[in-house]
Amino acid sequence: TSVFTAQRSGTKSLLAESGHGLDWCRAPTRNGPAIVPPPAPRTLPPTMTTQTVTLLFALLAVTAQVVVVAVVVAALTGRTRALRVRVGRYTLAAAAVVALTATLGSLYLSEVADFPPCRLCWFQRSAMYPLVPLLGLAAVRRDQAIRLYGVVLAGLGAPVSIWHLFVERFPHLEGSSCDPLNPCSIIWVERFGYLTIPAMALSGFALVIALLLLAPIPESP
Repeated sequence: TSVFTAQRSGTKSLLAESGHGLDWCRAPTRNGPAIVPPPAPRTLPPTMTTQTVTLLFALLAVTAQVVVVAVVVAALTGRTRALRVRVGRYTLAAAAVVALTATLGSLYLSEVADFPPCRLCWFQRSAMYPLVPLLGLAAVRRDQAIRLYGVVLAGLGAPVSIWHLFVERFPHLEGSSCDPLNPCSIIWVERFGYLTIPAMALSGFALVIALLLLAPIPESP
């Protein structure tokens, strides 16, 4: 499976791998092809290349998807209450860890791997980043009432991830809000044939929502 690809309007760009990142990328625009400036290479430990890290992110995303499916199955089979009794006390902390992992992962991709975030990426970050202090403080204070705010934030980020996935697969959907020099349709990472960066973000949002829905329901005063 190719890890680094870029495509728009059926045109595939050539991405030359330098071990830790990309040498250059040609991104088609409405006014003709534009050259995205090459990122400055970063030095990583020999055993921790960008491919290794993105594989780890992909495995975490698959794990998140498995947990979400398990929660959905529990809901459909009437076992949500039993599941909440068993794991409910840990879900706030777990959701905070998921948000922190997604935040650190996005910062790695932009600051270490040198994959410039597009505007849709920033919208998703705007929904994910606040979840770290929000859920972290809620877990420390054992404030179950905060789960509603977490579900709302994650619920705002998930549709953006879904739209970003559509833009990746159908580049003609990309609007004028995206930067022509850094199109939202560029696919920087692709694992297992479907896991791109917005797909990983969507997995994180979905897992946060699933975990928060399993949190104990606060009693009314």
